Amino acid sequence: MNGATYADLLKNHLHPAIKSKRCGHLSTGVLPQHDNARPHSACSTVATIQDLFFDCLPNLLHSPDLTPSDFHVFGPLKEAMGSKYFRSNEEVQQAVHEWLRCQPKEFFF
Repeated sequence: MNGATYADLLKNHLHPAIKSKRCGHLSTGVLPQHDNARPHSACSTVATIQDLFFDCLPNLLHSPDLTPSDFHVFGPLKEAMGSKYFRSNEEVQQAVHEWLRCQPKEFFF
């Protein structure tokens, strides 16, 4: 995949899919998170992201906040939250906080 192909994917596939499935998200902002792969940092991709009014999150690959040991949390969390429907971000936050509180101490070590 090159930058032009990825830009086309964003413009002609992702944007229409968001528009039809999650229309409110286009007005509140779409935040894709890209690494520094060539298709993600190509001029055509950057221009397309600006044209679509998307804001990219910075690359967190080397973030001191996330260590590889933290990633074991995401699988069980995804499984626990996967069958639930949330009406707001606050409901999601509350459910995640409750799930985290219910985990035994050993889960985090």
